[in-house]
Amino acid sequence: MANTPESRAVAEAQAEFTRSGPAESPELAIRGEVDVSTSAALREELYQLIDGGATRVVIDCGDMDFIDSSGLGVLVGALKRMREKDGELVLRALNPSARKVFEITGLTKLFTIE
Repeated sequence: MANTPESRAVAEAQAEFTRSGPAESPELAIRGEVDVSTSAALREELYQLIDGGATRVVIDCGDMDFIDSSGLGVLVGALKRMREKDGELVLRALNPSARKVFEITGLTKLFTIE
C-alpha cells in the first residue's frame, strides 16, 4: 500500500481503523472503541497487514477510547502472528485507562509500547 491513508469505519462508527505508511512498516490508527462488536474487523485489518508482508506494524492507540478482552485477544493474536514471521508489533500512545488494562493483565511485558 502507498503512503495514502485508508480508513474503514465499523459497527456504526464505534471504531474506525486508518492505515498509512509503506506496506513493510505500516501504521494502523484506531479511533473509538475496540470491543466484541469491532474486534473482528480489527483482526481482519491487522492480519491483512501482517500477511501482506509487513515486518513492523505500529498501532496508534491515541484515539482509542476503550478496549475489552476481545480486543486484547486480537492484539495478542496479532503479536503472535508477527513474531512467527520475525516481525514487530508496536503499540503507540496508549491513554492512561488503556495502559492500566495492559498493566493489570501483564501485557506490558509482551508488547513494545511507545
